[in-house]
This record gives sequence, C-alpha cells and structure tokens, in this order.
Amino acid sequence: MGSSRRVRVFQVDAFTTQLFAGNPATVVLNAETLSDEEMQAMAREFRGQDSAFVLAADAADHDVRVRFFTPHGEAGFIGHATIALHAVRDSLGLPACKRQRQRSGIVDIETIAESQATRFAFSQPPPPLQQALEASALGAISEALGLMPTELDASCPAIVAGAGGARALLAVRDGHVLARLRPDLTRLAALSASGSPPGFFVFTLAPAIPDCETEARMFCPAIGINEDPVSGNAHAMLATHLCALQRMPERSGRWEFTGRQGHHLGRPGVLQVSVEHRDGAPRSVRIAGGARIVWETLIKLD
Repeated sequence: MGSSRRVRVFQVDAFTTQLFAGNPATVVLNAETLSDEEMQAMAREFRGQDSAFVLAADAADHDVRVRFFTPHGEAGFIGHATIALHAVRDSLGLPACKRQRQRSGIVDIETIAESQATRFAFSQPPPPLQQALEASALGAISEALGLMPTELDASCPAIVAGAGGARALLAVRDGHVLARLRPDLTRLAALSASGSPPGFFVFTLAPAIPDCETEARMFCPAIGINEDPVSGNAHAMLATHLCALQRMPERSGRWEFTGRQGHHLGRPGVLQVSVEHRDGAPRSVRIAGGARIVWETLIKLD
C-alpha cells in the first residue's frame, strides 16, 4: 500500500497578539503535492478565510513561494495571510525568509523580534492611485454606506486605488462616524457589479480609539466579504494616498502610522505602516503586525 498524502494546516489570527482577534487565515505547508483543484477545494472548506499554500522556492530570487486562495478563487497577494504564514514558520523554527514570491510578484519580508512579541512585515511598491471618485459615484457609494455628505472628510478626497483588487478609499470626519455605519451590503455589491471597485475602505484620521493615527472599516460584499476585519493591502493603499495628499503622519523623521481595524466586528487588529521615500516620493510601503496560531492539524487527502 502506498503512503497517503497529508498536509499540515494551521489557523492563524493575523495583525493581533491576541487569540480570536485580528484577521484569520489558513496556512497550508508543503503544498507541492496539491493540485490547483485541491487548493481551491480546501480554500472553500475553510469558509470565510483566505488561505496561503506554501511551496518551496523554485528560483534564486526568492526564499519561499506562496499561492493564495479565497473561497472564490486564486488571488495575487493577501497581506494578512502573508503575516500568518511567516508566524507559522517562525513558530516551527524554520529559517526566516527575506523574499516571498507569489502571483503578483516578489515582496520583501522581515521578522522583527521584540521583547513582548515577534512581528512580521512585508514591503511592496506603493499601490497605484487610479482616479478620484466622480461626484455621482461618490454619492451612490456614500448613500449605500449610510453616510451623509457632511460626514465625509473634505481634506481627503475619495479615490480608487490599487491594481487588480482595487478599493474605493473614503475618509470620514471621525471615528464616531465609522462606529455608526450600517451599510446596505446588497446595494454595495450592485455598485461593484456596475463598475465601482469590489471593496470600500472607509477610514478616518481622527480615530475614536486610543493608540493609533488611523481607524478604518472595509466592506467587500461583491467578493463574499461583508466586512473585512483587518486589511494590510488596503492600508498600503491608504499610505500611498496620504503621501500624495502630504498628510502622511511623521515620527522622528519617518513616515509611519499605526492603524486599527476590526474592533467594530469584535476582532480588534492593529498594524504598523511605514513608507520609505526619496526626495518626497514614496519608494516602498511596509506593513507590519503580530500573529497568534489558534490551532493546527493534519489533513489526509487520500
């Protein structure tokens, strides 16, 4: 009898140091034996979570290769699942990776050992800013979100950002506005189907909670995510947007801020965002956060 295939699977809460907080992701190690169809089937089985399938490097320009799947299909890159997979590798005592390759290209990875907890970071080129939202589109999106025009922050014009998984970025006056949002998810999904981005990232530079410079919520019903707990990719878009507006917070000469998201869902998350720049132009965006492993198991495939 031949040996059965087994894969080692972890559930990890990313962008948090607490269990049952932040953004959950599934990490599948040694995924070389899995077919595309099996990866997608496993991602569907892990309902509501994004999955990272970890493979050995196949060229000298990276240390680890990853394929990302949502329950609906393969994705080019998923930030919180990246944090999750490097937390798993660190817990197993595997060598730290400096470069990770996925469908979207290569990102730089850091493991940041600190006294209280280890954090993990990825750096990528600044996501593109596409265009400002036209008044009609902004009005329709605001209405679907339950926002009144006076609740928007006029100092941060609403825009579309990102390539592939684009997001509409809307600034609101303060964190109290964020807390009372009750979006019409059916209307938001219909707007995405008719040409708006598949996700709506609502943020404020006047948070109602402590220890952060930004507070946010994100709604993506068109791709099956009513509200995303914590998005690293969207915060990279936010950093690029704030740089373009010359509103990027600064600490000791560094462009950086702490963002919080997920607390409105009972899954508080926190990430540190920093921008490397030259002559006032952003060169790369770095997203860092902690992670906690919730459980691990072996799955027998045949």
